Order: sequence, then structure tokens, then C-alpha cells
Amino acid sequence: MSTYTASRLSDGNKVFPCVIHIDVSAVTFKIPGLFNGKESTIPMSRISSVDIETPLFGYSTIIIETTGEGKIRAHGFTKSEVKEMKQDILSKIL
Repeated sequence: MSTYTASRLSDGNKVFPCVIHIDVSAVTFKIPGLFNGKESTIPMSRISSVDIETPLFGYSTIIIETTGEGKIRAHGFTKSEVKEMKQDILSKIL
């Protein structure tokens, strides 16, 4: 299982950074909050595509599109982290 935590210096992650867990069967997004949090788990079989946005400067974004559940967007990771996440997810869904 791989775990990635967004940088606290990125937009939207100052106090409670986003955490992504990738294991053999699913991807879990955790967005903690002061009084509430949000957690989404997507089975690998429901993932239709994985895209990344890597600007020249700043933090990168990973976008995971699902079948029937829309897409999940997580920002605040390094370029190497999003590339590693994409490769890890794609290797498990193929």
C-alpha cells in the first residue's frame, strides 16, 4: 500500500492536507476537516482514466475519472509523486 500526503504549502491544504492511499483493490482519498472530513474509496475496477497536471512551477494535480461516479481531483503533490501515483494505479487496472 502506498500513501501520499499533499503539501501544506499548496492551495486548499494549509491546515488539513489531502491524503491518498493506493492499495491492490482501491484508491482512498481522505480530506480531513476540523469538524468533519471526507473520505472516498474507489475500487480499481471503477477507474476509467488517470490524468495529471504538472505545471512548470508549483504543485501538481492528479485527476482520477471513474465510471458512474464522476472524477476526483487532488492538488498539492510533487511532479514525481503524481507520476508515481498514475503509474501505480494504471498498473493495477490493466
